[in-house]
Amino acid sequence: MDNLKLPIALVAAMGMQLAGGVWWVSQQAATISSLEETVDQLGSRMAIEDNVNLKRDVKDNMDYIDGAFAEVEELWEELDGLAQTISNITALQQRMALLENSLKFMGRDHMDLMDPRN
Repeated sequence: MDNLKLPIALVAAMGMQLAGGVWWVSQQAATISSLEETVDQLGSRMAIEDNVNLKRDVKDNMDYIDGAFAEVEELWEELDGLAQTISNITALQQRMALLENSLKFMGRDHMDLMDPRN
């Protein structure tokens, strides 16, 4: 190895390749670092958006449920009114039946009085 002769062009070419390799690796490291930062930001942003969307969806569902309960309350009120109306109609029908029976018996009594055979 004492008489090792290397051409200057070969040494310069290898030096340039080494410098180019170092530059390329540093560029890759910078790109990776930038991408990692972007991914972290996007992850934080997505977590915030998910939280906001979840709160909005919960509020929308609560509003929907409240509306459904209001409609159910209205239906119960309608049902109560309907039951009251049916009760009133039944009471009127009973009174009408009593009146009809009373008139029928009153008519029989009067017809007996008008009959000359009596």
